[in-house]
Amino acid sequence: MNHEMRREVLRLLTLAGAAPIAAMPGLGMAAEDKPRRGGLAVLGTDQKPRHLNPAVQSGIATIMPGAQLFATPLRFDDKWNPQPYLAESWTFSDDGKSITLKLRRNAVFHDGRPITSEDLAFSVRTVQAHHPFKSMFAPVTGVDTPDAHTATIHLSDPHPALLLAMSTGLLPVIPKHVFDDGQDMKKHSMNSKPIGSGPFKLVEFKPGQHIIMERHDKFFLEGRPYLDRLIIRNFTDTASIMLALEKGEIDVHPYITNGVDIARMKRAPDVTVHANAAAALGPLIWVAFNLENPVLADKRVRHAIAHAIDKPTIVANVFQNGPDVATGPISLHSPLYSADVPGFAYDIDKAKALLTEAGYKTDGSDERLNFRIDWIPSAVYKALAEYVRPELAKIGITLALRNAPDFPTWARRISSYDFDLCIDSAWNWGDPVIGVHRTYLSSNIRKGVIWSNTQQYRNDKADMLMEAAGKEMDPARRKALYAQFQALIVDDMPVLPVMETNVHLAARPRIGNPPLSIWGPNGPMDEMFVKDA
Repeated sequence: MNHEMRREVLRLLTLAGAAPIAAMPGLGMAAEDKPRRGGLAVLGTDQKPRHLNPAVQSGIATIMPGAQLFATPLRFDDKWNPQPYLAESWTFSDDGKSITLKLRRNAVFHDGRPITSEDLAFSVRTVQAHHPFKSMFAPVTGVDTPDAHTATIHLSDPHPALLLAMSTGLLPVIPKHVFDDGQDMKKHSMNSKPIGSGPFKLVEFKPGQHIIMERHDKFFLEGRPYLDRLIIRNFTDTASIMLALEKGEIDVHPYITNGVDIARMKRAPDVTVHANAAAALGPLIWVAFNLENPVLADKRVRHAIAHAIDKPTIVANVFQNGPDVATGPISLHSPLYSADVPGFAYDIDKAKALLTEAGYKTDGSDERLNFRIDWIPSAVYKALAEYVRPELAKIGITLALRNAPDFPTWARRISSYDFDLCIDSAWNWGDPVIGVHRTYLSSNIRKGVIWSNTQQYRNDKADMLMEAAGKEMDPARRKALYAQFQALIVDDMPVLPVMETNVHLAARPRIGNPPLSIWGPNGPMDEMFVKDA
């Protein structure tokens, strides 16, 4: 970006609060649906990344900008189909224990150095060693690089989740010549000013304020990205983002989940709202149980709690129909979802009967049991805890609300098993191997590690089903295995799924091709354009 262009970008950022984008000179032209090159698009978010290298960091705060700065071997469309990206083709071996990728010969990093199979191999090793999603590449035993544009990934077992694990920010291809210098990868000096492989180059990263990116003119897909510039602006909260979108100060609000906010955006003039805008994320919110608590170890107590919580009413009244009612451990939007699971309809009498059967009778008072309930520090989770408290009081269970002052305090309590019940959340991340197994595998009970199996759930059959499904390459057989798994988990109930956040994306009409693949704004935005560029 030259000096004049950079100055103009900063001017737009400064003036965003005073002048809507649509009113700025040159932006009132007639809209066209055909992609065109040029222009600036601004996204608003309250997610604030510490750095920009998703190879060593999970979460949408890092992945959204990371997917623009780094290319991955594959990408996915909105129908769950893998598509070529940095790899123009791939082939599994007959036994499913290796995959050979052919990389594009014209691909270069932002510093002009060629992207080679050695960079891909280095990236796989980096993610294996440092990314918290250990199951993504656990079966990988090595990567052969017979030539500069061929890489063969070897596996100990077939790995049907591998294609998804090589998309979005889960496997960013990072330059070996930059990062392989002996520094601690999680603290590497280039994590905040990376030389990338993706459609956009970093211009400026001011943590908590903005990320400014410009087109990578030597991007391997001819003619892309369409945008000259892409800016991610940070806001304090989603209300500020919505106001900025309504005023035309930003073009896209990528993450809307609250029903009230969704309704507001649908009423806003010159704003289009897209539902289910990131289906692969699968963010589930649940009540987690500490199964080492001798009372909660009795499944009848957990089932009683399930019957006392009216999930449809919570979704409709507390969250204004923003989320979906969750039924099990796998996202409603996943191709592997099964609705054939035990039901726990709202039934206070049945809940009371289960507690009595478990030996917890009233002794003249209204209280049968008492527990603490924690929640991730957030208004959403606090609201759910406050709703659950009086519901469980109806069946004689007293809940003591225990607020955590900050996320580290909450994470330390839950990961060290200092809890009874907890309003928690975990995401599917496209495939159960990546985002679901971690909650239920007995081998993933890892004290001190948040979003592992902090419920301390142990079930040999569940372990066997996950192992079998995690290796099964036949889609129909794999889905059948996961159907058994979902029915088992819902009945065992180490967690009680309550709702699934349905991510909505809102964009102004000047934006063409908003990011609506299964990864939504967490995927590359090389196809997004402005109609009035």
